[in-house]
Amino acid sequence: METPGSQSSLHRANLERVVRAVRMAGSLTQAEIARTTGLSAATVSNIVRELKESGTVQVTPTSAGGRRARAVSLSGDAGAVVGVDFGHSHLRVAVGNLAHQVLAEEAEPIDVDASAEEGFDRAEQLVHRLIATTGINREKLIGVGLGVPGPIDVETGELGSTSILPGWSGTHPREELRARLGVPVHVDNDANLGALGEQVWGNGRGARDLAYIKVASGVGAGLVINGHIYRGPGGTAGEIGHITLDESGPVCRCGNRGCLETFTAARYVLPLLHSSHGTDLTMARVVQLAREGDPGCRRVVGDLGRHIGSGVANLCNLLNPSRVVIGGDLAEAGDVVLGPVRDSVARYAIPSAARQLTVVPGTLGGRAEVLGALALVLSEMGDATLLEPSVPSPAGRAAGTVDGERRARVGAVAAPA
Repeated sequence: METPGSQSSLHRANLERVVRAVRMAGSLTQAEIARTTGLSAATVSNIVRELKESGTVQVTPTSAGGRRARAVSLSGDAGAVVGVDFGHSHLRVAVGNLAHQVLAEEAEPIDVDASAEEGFDRAEQLVHRLIATTGINREKLIGVGLGVPGPIDVETGELGSTSILPGWSGTHPREELRARLGVPVHVDNDANLGALGEQVWGNGRGARDLAYIKVASGVGAGLVINGHIYRGPGGTAGEIGHITLDESGPVCRCGNRGCLETFTAARYVLPLLHSSHGTDLTMARVVQLAREGDPGCRRVVGDLGRHIGSGVANLCNLLNPSRVVIGGDLAEAGDVVLGPVRDSVARYAIPSAARQLTVVPGTLGGRAEVLGALALVLSEMGDATLLEPSVPSPAGRAAGTVDGERRARVGAVAAPA
């Protein structure tokens, strides 16, 4: 029996610190683990050896700074996680392992006006198909991350009002998917998951404080503060699209006038080009034409950048992030959009905050949200469960709580061979 302050409890705490560092980063050298955890090199070496012998981590040769090193990651066969992303017109699912490797991924179109039940039917089918493709034992499935394009009430798990999937308002996506798949489900909005995806796999790596800006059918920001997603007490933090730019501007869906969204969201922007470019334009096509030098599209994308920059300047003044990642289709516009964003930040942000900020394009494109859904499970699954020595009893499995299911699943996959 461990007692607080005992040698055994200290050892257990150090094991969890190492597992947490590796779980969040995907792969670290032993020197990086020591820097991240504050543990000595000798302690890290002993812990890594113990975790390797138990099958919790795998160690592979690598190099760091031109010198030989050993990369430590969670064992690829220790468990699997699933990411599900519902967008304006797509459903994307990915299956990954605990070593941050994507094993399978697939996207298919979805009717935005489809019912929630139909959407979950298709998600369930796609998850089953990808799991079968990878050959993963379903007992090794630890959890599912779910992204939806709307605000989630952090207390009830209910999806709030959304103009993107109007038929889904008032539903409980977490409970619905959990009932279908039989594993814990973690749900968040698409902007937060985009931030997680870029932080773990993309252009947000290494930044402890960043904002991910996504412009599509709506405008949202995923906020990372001190390494963690900030959602606010009601789950609505990051609604940058409803910053007022012009009190006499167009009426927004929120009821206010001149919100940032009314100057940047696709449904407001694309009609500006209909008379000259036709009515079948998409934002991706506008970005492509702007990169190719089309004057009208370059003007529209540049204006988008200036308006987004005004919103980013407000974020700088309030939160002082070190990095802003522009995601979605606009990321492909490069300096056509990034230049105006930076100009607006330099003009409207506090000079000291503007100097500390780096504005970069996202590197994950349309995959940011589904990869963020994988990262959400990896961040929420906990560390102690990976070190459990045995599978919980059948009675524990039957308890029915999310935590009980998580312990049962992870205990099963983390038990030493």
